[in-house]
Amino acid sequence: MENPLLWPIMEVFKNQPSGWKVHTLSSHLCDLELLPVLDASPEKDLFKRNFLIMNALYQLQETLYPESWLQVQAMDIVLMPQSQVFGHEIDHADPLRDYYLDWHNYEAEEGEVKRLLNEFWTRYREFVGSADGGGDMDRNKALSLFELPVDASQTEIRKTWRKLALKWHPDRENGNSDRFRVLCEAWHVLRN
Repeated sequence: MENPLLWPIMEVFKNQPSGWKVHTLSSHLCDLELLPVLDASPEKDLFKRNFLIMNALYQLQETLYPESWLQVQAMDIVLMPQSQVFGHEIDHADPLRDYYLDWHNYEAEEGEVKRLLNEFWTRYREFVGSADGGGDMDRNKALSLFELPVDASQTEIRKTWRKLALKWHPDRENGNSDRFRVLCEAWHVLRN
């Protein structure tokens, strides 16, 4: 099945072939009104957006090869011209590629989506490390960082997280990686 984002993403790459990450590509597609809300559940919506983008990227990689090389890595997506194709080839045994090209995975159960997100946040925390080296983040400290009351609802917490993540993400113009790392740690505590 052909992904509806396939050719819109190709147009994006024609204008800017490098400098993309999955989340920046997602934001750009949303700004262009090409990626609507896909599910009422915020976690499933995030999962479905990511799935559609990764599926389109892997389909494009296959379509463009060997005339061009589309590097598909979550944090480094680059469309390379034919002169840079040498040394690159499609890895048909890549389990991530297999996962995203299987349309049955698009409708993952909520429990599976939560499990995948938990794994992602665990790997992310290990990747960036603890912001203060201690791992002493508790719910009260996290709520304080989010400037929320102790009885804040999950909806309020999620809404505040999105606002803060957009404000402080290191890829943003005035982002701050240290501040973002602390907020990620707080979000990891509060999202459960």
